[in-house]
Amino acid sequence: MTATILVVDDEPNYRLILGQLLQSEGYNVIEAGSGREALDLFRESPEMDLVMTDITMPDGDGMELLSKIKLERNEVPVVMLTAHNDTRLAVEAIKKGAFDYLTKPYHNDDLLRCAAKALELSSLARQNKVLKAELSQRHSFGNLIGKSKPMTELYQLVEKVAPTTANVLITGESGTGKEVVAKAIHHNSPRAEKPFVAVNCSALSESLLVSELFGYEKGAYTGAGQGRAGRFELANHGTLFLDEIGEMGSSTQVTLLRVLQERTLERVGGGGNLIQLNVRLITATNRDLKAEVEAKRFREDLFFRLNVVHIKMPPLRDRMDDVPLLVEHFLDKFGRERAVRPTVNSETMRLLYAYKWPGNVRELENVIERGLVLCTGSEILPSDLPEEIRKPAAVWASRPSVTGSAGAAPMGETAGPFGGESSLEGQGNFSEKSPAGLPAWDKAPGQAGPGPKAPDANNLSGADFNSRVIALLPGKVSLTDAVSALEEAMIRKAMVLGNGVQSRAADLLGLRRNVFKYKWDKYVDLPPTDLSEILAPVAPEGGDLVSILAEFEEELLRKALIEAKGVPNRAADLLGLKRNVMPYKLKKYPGLTAFESE
Repeated sequence: MTATILVVDDEPNYRLILGQLLQSEGYNVIEAGSGREALDLFRESPEMDLVMTDITMPDGDGMELLSKIKLERNEVPVVMLTAHNDTRLAVEAIKKGAFDYLTKPYHNDDLLRCAAKALELSSLARQNKVLKAELSQRHSFGNLIGKSKPMTELYQLVEKVAPTTANVLITGESGTGKEVVAKAIHHNSPRAEKPFVAVNCSALSESLLVSELFGYEKGAYTGAGQGRAGRFELANHGTLFLDEIGEMGSSTQVTLLRVLQERTLERVGGGGNLIQLNVRLITATNRDLKAEVEAKRFREDLFFRLNVVHIKMPPLRDRMDDVPLLVEHFLDKFGRERAVRPTVNSETMRLLYAYKWPGNVRELENVIERGLVLCTGSEILPSDLPEEIRKPAAVWASRPSVTGSAGAAPMGETAGPFGGESSLEGQGNFSEKSPAGLPAWDKAPGQAGPGPKAPDANNLSGADFNSRVIALLPGKVSLTDAVSALEEAMIRKAMVLGNGVQSRAADLLGLRRNVFKYKWDKYVDLPPTDLSEILAPVAPEGGDLVSILAEFEEELLRKALIEAKGVPNRAADLLGLKRNVMPYKLKKYPGLTAFESE
């Protein structure tokens, strides 16, 4: 890549000559006639590789420019040019960080040689910065993907505990990323430059685990021809991560406790020779260690030693807002070798969002890797997913009961917001009750008919859509909660379909981006409400959000008024509204004005 050099001099002739010389060597040259202009150009050009500046200029000297450049981007070399052969100035410039100091008139070869050396330094500094950033990113909070409320709280806790030497116990289900958190703690601690050593306690027998952790001396075992340092010694001054600590045997627990108490180690067969230790210990388990302590399978005193700081990893089902971000991360990770990185189409994303992920993030990672292997086009399709994910309906049906935000009854109960048995029994369309306790509306007068049809998110619109959504509502749900739940379901679905990009989601729902952001901010840090999850399968995948919610609210009001035999106050009670609010609702919807005089 062509190097970019900023030439700064208030004399146009010097800029012209120097610029032509550098351009003849293939460099890209940007010129500035003052220190202020140079600083503005420098700030606007993040890829600036070298600055060559005069010292004396009308709006300030080059020394001031040098100081500001080194303060903002120290890795960019600066060569000072001056007409005065002043040793004092040269020394001062070098002390302030200048790469070199040339006196006018300079030989072209000397200047080009100086520029080449400075650019070589600039290239090395840039590479070093990139490598450090990659290393930091690989093991920093940035490697913990997610911006949901559980993950935000996790970041805050990791940030607090990382600089300390406290022992940390990480618990959580398999696949939630316990080792990733352990590495993040280590690489954001003062021990980052020291070793991070990991041991899986469940992968070794007890005798092997003892020698692996604590080491052994020559002759300690049959065939032990020479001594060997254990993992504690290898992690000295660094961090030791013991995964699946709950699988550790009782005798090993005793030895570990002694090591933690004494901060010394004796190898197996060591004959009393003690090794001083300075190790930060992080442990992890998917077991309930408190229950293990109560069952006498894990030492209580060791538990308290390990559990100085407890970090509980959230399962993926409790941070579903992070699914689009994780999907993008795994697509980047596994799609690098393909000429065109595939994407996940909207139906596939809907299925991923509906699934409950018993295997957590590790399962999602495997599913995306599988999808990239099996997909033949530019998109991962539902057919590329495992069978259990392609059948999300079973996931929703398996929910034993759902309680809405207003104390809703379980799905299927007939006591709804319109009372117990329908007061319009025998009057055509309104004679039957839906599973949610609301009147059924999909029969002609005098006909017997089935209950509400199974929801189909792709074939619902208008009055049919409203009826199906109402059929899913649990009993005793207020008007406000019902409308809010549908709004939440649509907004969350739009974010999924927009792959986590707010502007795309806003376009899907016909909202201005600032309006969508305001709405999304209400939900981003919270898990989905139970009521919004009930409505998620039938929530539209796009459309005018404002119009859809208005039509839904109008339909709920109409049904309540019919159920209340046209009495607005009774309808307000059924919908959980204050009675003085009902007249405003009736004025809002001209189709309901017939009830105003009731």
